[in-house]
Amino acid sequence: MKNSSRRCFLLTGTALAAAGCGERKGPWRALAQDEVRTLDALCDQLIPADQDPGAHATGVIVYIDRQLAGPYRRHLETYRAGLAKTKRLFEQTPDRLAVCRRLEEEERPFFDLVLAHAMQGYYGNPRHGGNREYASWRMLGVPVTQVRGRNLYDLRKDGA
Repeated sequence: MKNSSRRCFLLTGTALAAAGCGERKGPWRALAQDEVRTLDALCDQLIPADQDPGAHATGVIVYIDRQLAGPYRRHLETYRAGLAKTKRLFEQTPDRLAVCRRLEEEERPFFDLVLAHAMQGYYGNPRHGGNREYASWRMLGVPVTQVRGRNLYDLRKDGA
């Protein structure tokens, strides 16, 4: 009987885990596809492309999504509520800059949070998901240095 209840527990846990995993669709870790589209449009207004790539081309959304699935998880509900309002505003007007201005006035905490995270994704290290191909570093003239880890050190005992 002991094995039977253990087996039941394991099967139930596996079924629940599989059901929970089925909800996530696509490559995104924290955000739904419609939230990603809205956030991408917003960030592309905050960091637009000119002679250099903007937020969209440098993968700022990838950075933000990864952070919301990890260390910034506490901000996920703020993002969800703010993106829902942003989507409604985008549907009301084609002028995305006007939407950004309105968010800055009416939803200041959300706007500041997105702006800070977009800048982190744009200027940060590409290993975190943003700054694709070191675009912002190249724009600023910052030398691209590869992280090599322990390859910099000779770990052999005798050095030979």
